[in-house]
Amino acid sequence: MEPNAWSRDLSVEVGGHGVVSHAGSAVLRLLADNTGLTGAISKALRRRGFTPVHDRGRVLVDTAVCIADGGRVLSDLATLRDQSELFGSVASDPTLWRALEEIGAEQRERIATARAKVRRQVWALIEARHGQIPPSRVADVDLGKTVVIRMDATIQIAHSDKEGAAGTFKGSWGHHPLTTWCDNTGESLALRLRPGNAGSNTAGDHIEVLGEAIAQIPARHRRDLLVTVDGAGATLDLIRHITKLNTAPGRRVHYSVGFDLDHRARSAITKVPEQVWEHVWDGDGAPRDLDDAGVVELTGLLRASHGGDELPNWPADMRIICRRERPSSGAQLCALEEADGWRYQLFATNTARGQLALLEARHRVHARVEDYIRCGKATGLDHLPSKSLEINAAWCVAATIAADLLSWLRLLCLDRPLADAEPKTLRYRILHTAARIVRGQRRRKIKIPETWPWARELEAAFLAVFALTAPP
Repeated sequence: MEPNAWSRDLSVEVGGHGVVSHAGSAVLRLLADNTGLTGAISKALRRRGFTPVHDRGRVLVDTAVCIADGGRVLSDLATLRDQSELFGSVASDPTLWRALEEIGAEQRERIATARAKVRRQVWALIEARHGQIPPSRVADVDLGKTVVIRMDATIQIAHSDKEGAAGTFKGSWGHHPLTTWCDNTGESLALRLRPGNAGSNTAGDHIEVLGEAIAQIPARHRRDLLVTVDGAGATLDLIRHITKLNTAPGRRVHYSVGFDLDHRARSAITKVPEQVWEHVWDGDGAPRDLDDAGVVELTGLLRASHGGDELPNWPADMRIICRRERPSSGAQLCALEEADGWRYQLFATNTARGQLALLEARHRVHARVEDYIRCGKATGLDHLPSKSLEINAAWCVAATIAADLLSWLRLLCLDRPLADAEPKTLRYRILHTAARIVRGQRRRKIKIPETWPWARELEAAFLAVFALTAPP
């Protein structure tokens, strides 16, 4: 058969009806409605004496659905608006612009409160479906009921003049937002849009954003928390703040944060006997050869050195743990590392118990936050649509809601392997599916093509979200 035989009888015209694209995005919209998120945000944005044609909660949720579906600019809302057979009346671009412009700092706080309230209900639904909140996995084990909050800053490149854009520490131009994610569920807990010249180690920002993130965790799940931060964000003030959080009765807040390989640590490492180094675990929980990697605790050497306590200002229960491994080609090494052929990485924790290998593996998977940020950038955070900082901050709120909706879709409506899929895969297989709208008996029915490889998965997702009941 000739290669182009399949297309000889094809023609095209614009004139079809009853067929909608991106039909799977309706699952996200229903998910927001039936969990009560749309109603809660509507109430949060309500203004006395002002009754808009398009409810502001509906507009913000539709924006989040558009972003989750892959939208990058305000005009992409046409994907929903121009398919009224499925989505009904959707706001115009000017209305969307005004709605985002109306969201200031006070409104963002109200939205955060509304999201925290709805999140309690969603986590109850997750527990009902899975029997528990998914545990955070470390090597070949999990952390049980511990809820893990991962914090990290990232660079948003600005290709045009935007309010708040500035030179970044990497030499680029843009913004430097601080993000927090729940490792158990993949949800975006909090985000602060900051100027590009904001520092990586600004303790005030970290403390405030951490407080916002903890407020998003349902109260009964705050009893056992772990906060992870890389070395750039780990400061004395942040660690002191987390230490004070443990004074609350019935709450345990642990941290695992990067620590500088400074002169104190380098001096301590030279005093460690070779036989004291212990095995580290690989990704499957198997011990690695000591000739390849090792882990040791430096706390005793640093606290009781010949010159006295080397960490007098740090909390007394803080432990310093060191990992070493053979450096990769091209790695930048200090003089000590070049001399003995090892690359060293340190982290601090207040966890009193546990094997060093487990504590090291628990900190090493903080790198997972890079995947959350990468997926977040693929879900609206890589592009800010306006020159206005306030509008861009509102857009970021919508983008974090979009990340939550995708997480809820995986946890409440999908089974593996789609329950583990990244946004790009979910869009290709579920959200962007085309379907026919059939009317009869005063009802509409979505007819998914039988030939679509993931038709049954999409049908199951619709049925799961239909079964959810919106709270009063």
